[in-house]
Amino acid sequence: MIRNIIGSVLAVIGAAGAVASPFQSWYNGRHGRDYRVEDLFNGITGTSSDLWVSLLLPFAFAALVTLLGLVLRSRLLVALSGLIVLGFTILWMVRQGQRADGLTLNSDGTGIGLGVAAALGGGALLLIAAAVMSGRRSRGGRGSHRYVAGDRAPERYGGYGEYGDTGQVGYDEPEPYRTHQYPPYDAGHPPAGSTEQHAWDDTREQQPWTPPPEPQQPPEPPPPPPGDRR
Repeated sequence: MIRNIIGSVLAVIGAAGAVASPFQSWYNGRHGRDYRVEDLFNGITGTSSDLWVSLLLPFAFAALVTLLGLVLRSRLLVALSGLIVLGFTILWMVRQGQRADGLTLNSDGTGIGLGVAAALGGGALLLIAAAVMSGRRSRGGRGSHRYVAGDRAPERYGGYGEYGDTGQVGYDEPEPYRTHQYPPYDAGHPPAGSTEQHAWDDTREQQPWTPPPEPQQPPEPPPPPPGDRR
């Protein structure tokens, strides 16, 4: 948040400096508003220019791109506006140097004026502002993840599974329910009352690990009737 505020302030100062530069002296006392935009491509002449077809036109467009970038918090748009300002300024310097056989900077005010310095400084501030700004963050915030149909978690977390986000990270897809079939109890015992059952019982009694059968105790006699006590 603080980075966006600082970057916005630098961008506004840079755009304001670039827009104000055509109203200052550029070379030998001639203001930037007197240079036509088409002279930057065809060669600089001594013909005066109207305001909105002069160097003010590209700088005003760069300021508009800067405002759009600040509203959208787009670092790319702010950087693009800085490149526009620096590009047209450097192009002017090349054309002016070709006409004057070089650029000079004199202490008496002749040669390159303050308007060129303001344009170069404004373009540099726009690039610095784009570097300082943090840009727009995602809607979900840092570290958040919003599940969308068809989205899959990274393989190292095991995935969300085919049933969507269950909120349990690290679990694989659930396995389908399986019904386990267990064999019936004592499946190898032959039917009761058959010949195989008797043979199986005899063989079982011969095994050393078979526990001996418990002795059967005779049933207790019933108590005598109440009237038959002697």
